Amino acid sequence: MPAVTAGGGIWRSLGSRDEAVREVMDDAACDPEMLSRTFEQFRLVNSVVSGAGAVYRDWIRPRLSPVWTTRLLDVGTGAADLPRRWLRRATAEGMRLEITAIDPDPRALAAAQAAVERDPVDGLELLGATTSELADDDRHFDLVVSNHMLHHLDGREFGALLADSERLAEFGGTVVHGDIERSRFAYVAFAAGTLPFRSNLLRDSFIRVDGLASIRRSHTAAELAGVLPPGWRVRRAAPSRLEVIWQADAAGRPRA
Repeated sequence: MPAVTAGGGIWRSLGSRDEAVREVMDDAACDPEMLSRTFEQFRLVNSVVSGAGAVYRDWIRPRLSPVWTTRLLDVGTGAADLPRRWLRRATAEGMRLEITAIDPDPRALAAAQAAVERDPVDGLELLGATTSELADDDRHFDLVVSNHMLHHLDGREFGALLADSERLAEFGGTVVHGDIERSRFAYVAFAAGTLPFRSNLLRDSFIRVDGLASIRRSHTAAELAGVLPPGWRVRRAAPSRLEVIWQADAAGRPRA
């Protein structure tokens, strides 16, 4: 189905995933000031499109306790706005939560560290690491999550992430990798929703152009269901989101 691109007026198909399009922020040579503003604005955008409240309600809150500590891993954390939000909510509810937030991109890690310095939060560990490094270090978590990261990965990286996630959550843990679901509605809604802010709030960031590129790179539920290994499943969530899920029992076996 055709939809208007970031440039406006160019119609292209959303019927298949566009693996060739690249987000500007993934370019190591992109403008550092615009990148910094993009990281800062993730907090605003994620409050609308990431389903952070639903992730907390559906996946994090049921695992929390006022007695024992729940350990959560946030993969590809960016500026770590979601972990900071979840930690504050858990603290307000009297629950014990610790989050390790990782990102191998030093630019993202610097943005997260700057955000924490401006507005400290207890229980957050920031690491410039990959899932494979943590798995090789025999780290284990009750929850492994990510937000809007899957569409950045090629097939090899996607498979490696799922394998690492199983190792990291193998002792009764749960994995939830959330991402955009590619659709005409998602594309048009994001284009229309960000249009009023293109020349002001979003003028000096990559939010709009990269958001539209992200939708073109993202998957549909059927596409993901067709490539997921045994033990994994995909479910739809709002708004225009997908969750790729794996859950283990105490013996490390995938739950049915």
